[in-house]
Amino acid sequence: MATFLYSIGRFAFRRRRLVALVWVALLAIAGVGAATASTATSNSFSIPGTEAQRAFDLLEERYPGQSADGASARVVFKAPEGEKITAPENAAEVSGIVKELQDGSDQIASVADPFDKKAPAVSQDGTTAYISVTYDVSSFELTEETRDSLKNAGNDAREGGMTVEIGGDALMVMPETGITEVIGVVVAGIVLVITFGSLVAAGLPLITALIGVGIGVSAITALASVMDLGSTTATLAMMIGLAVGIDYALFIVSRYRAELAEGREREEAAGRAVGTAGSAVVFAGLTVVIALAGLTVVNIPILTKMGLAAAGTVVLAVLVAITLIPAFLGFAGERIVSRKDRKALKAAAEQAAATGEVLVGDAPRDNGGTRWSRFVQRRPVMVLLAGVIGLGVIAIPAASLEMGLPDDGAQPKSSSPRKAYDLLSDGFGPGFNGPLVGVVDLKNSDDQDAVLKRITGEIQKNDHVAIVTPPAPNQAGDTATFQVIPKDRPNSTETETLVHDIRDLGDTLKSEDGAEVYVTGATAMNIDFSEKMNDALLPYLALVVGLAFLLLMVVFRSILVPLKAALGFLLSVVAALGAVVAVFQWGWLGGLFGVEQPGPIMSVMPILMVGVVFGLAMDYEVFLVTRMREAYVHGESPSEAITTGFRHGARVVTAAAVIMIAVFAGFIGSSEQMIKMIGFGLAIAVFFDAFVVRMAIVPAVLALLGQRAWWLPRWLDRALPDFDVEGDKLRKKLDGDAAEGGSGKEERETVSV
Repeated sequence: MATFLYSIGRFAFRRRRLVALVWVALLAIAGVGAATASTATSNSFSIPGTEAQRAFDLLEERYPGQSADGASARVVFKAPEGEKITAPENAAEVSGIVKELQDGSDQIASVADPFDKKAPAVSQDGTTAYISVTYDVSSFELTEETRDSLKNAGNDAREGGMTVEIGGDALMVMPETGITEVIGVVVAGIVLVITFGSLVAAGLPLITALIGVGIGVSAITALASVMDLGSTTATLAMMIGLAVGIDYALFIVSRYRAELAEGREREEAAGRAVGTAGSAVVFAGLTVVIALAGLTVVNIPILTKMGLAAAGTVVLAVLVAITLIPAFLGFAGERIVSRKDRKALKAAAEQAAATGEVLVGDAPRDNGGTRWSRFVQRRPVMVLLAGVIGLGVIAIPAASLEMGLPDDGAQPKSSSPRKAYDLLSDGFGPGFNGPLVGVVDLKNSDDQDAVLKRITGEIQKNDHVAIVTPPAPNQAGDTATFQVIPKDRPNSTETETLVHDIRDLGDTLKSEDGAEVYVTGATAMNIDFSEKMNDALLPYLALVVGLAFLLLMVVFRSILVPLKAALGFLLSVVAALGAVVAVFQWGWLGGLFGVEQPGPIMSVMPILMVGVVFGLAMDYEVFLVTRMREAYVHGESPSEAITTGFRHGARVVTAAAVIMIAVFAGFIGSSEQMIKMIGFGLAIAVFFDAFVVRMAIVPAVLALLGQRAWWLPRWLDRALPDFDVEGDKLRKKLDGDAAEGGSGKEERETVSV
């Protein structure tokens, strides 16, 4: 592997114009494809294998022509203090808005008058009412004129003293991330400048990462309509692609500068950097790809597409790192190192020329990484206990994890959807915002009327039910639907219990009469989604950790090092989940992070954190420990190898972690609770894993294990493929070529063939 990548690095350095042209052409092609592709208008969401999905499919089959993908809205009215919404003047105002909405757009499917005697929508105290609006198209297809018509509905009523708020998905827009996202990118640039001391070296990782992300996101955009990719797919791909793209470039550029410092020629330094650090990049990328592609085991199409798209962007980041980076290093010339380092290299070269000595670089100097590694090795037990106990305490809240999906009740209190949600909850009860939709399949029933009467009667007896609407059969008479309004909040455990009670009743009816009862609707879908996520977490974790363990065993030629890496990751991700629960579910320090309404943790959060954080955590493990393994293979003692790994890797790993934390933390400024939670969770997880696990627990464990850390049974060593990640075979080959005088022109000609 190292020898092959060495050849690629030298080829890309020498043929840099051709390599750069190919990547620019790919970016242009992807950009044109994205610009000319039709806009994706669907954000379809399905959960195969769940009862809510089966009910949804049955509705589409038995009620043809009634699209469930159309946008919807609720315009909620509350009468002025001391008045009733049913008062003639207020009622006339609301009815006028119904007419205004009906005439406001040709995309309207229906507008329900709250004073319609067949389906009244007025609270019992007469102070609150709402207009239900449905559209023929999804929220992404609504025109600006249609949106403006809805936004302006009720302006006159507001001027008359009425409270008017609008909820639903019709006005859904992409959430704003705020200025903090820009700050995150600025922080990344500052960290790169500090790390390299050169604007050219700092700008190179940013430029190459943007090229890779640009190609990936453009390709996703071009295929979005054809493959039904949601907007979150491109967002996740951009987030992950940018983070790993900067990291991979950072490691290769850093190794290139180290090779220059040892006196290598620029082309040779590029080849060796790609051969050694590039090998680590390839295997680190593979761990991320495994983690993201593993989302397919959850069997939820939207997650599968998100994972595969993000994995594709990571593959692009790896290819950019091992080809475009060495090409850009050729363009950068001597400016890749700081002015101070250039003077030092020039002086060393002049001294070598004057004395006739071979320039092999200065003796290793102590830095912050070496001092820290020696401190840890002097007190490994203390550092290990402090890290494990500290993360263990932070992880305690994770035991109280409650999962759900956010609704308008999780929106900022100042937003109109949240105000509409609260008005409906106050006027009609907490469960009104989360109605359950019952679907009865009567095809195999002998007495349909009796069955429907029994179903509604039994459900109405449930202590958690507020209202059950009369069943409404379809034209064929083989299916009926009804609504159940719970007494409790949509994301409460009581509502979840109610859903299971109705399904248990359906099982009884099926065995006795043949009729089948399903429960669907947004609330039931959320419950099923959370349960499916919970059931898939352990199999997904086992798959990802198991495959990555095998991969790391090949990389490190050890059993204990990959085991330590996996256990360290589990500790950091559980601690991160504990922090998420404490802030977003319990509300601790919620004001600091803009959490206005504590509540259940987003259902996808645990599995998303496992996938994303595991891949990124293994990046740091591979980059840091492969340098230790390289030193150990080349004759250093286990203790010296740890110090060498930290001498060369600690500063770069620290910079990479700070950059990634800054990028993720930028999403905490989002107005959307879900994105805020993802940004916080990923940022804190990277912090725990990079600075506590990889920089403290890892050297402490390796110091305690000593020689045993690198033990591998002989039979297993023979069975595992040897990819030469540490570059030992490459170094022997190059040293042999140099001894034979074949490392100059002859070698370059061989590589170029």
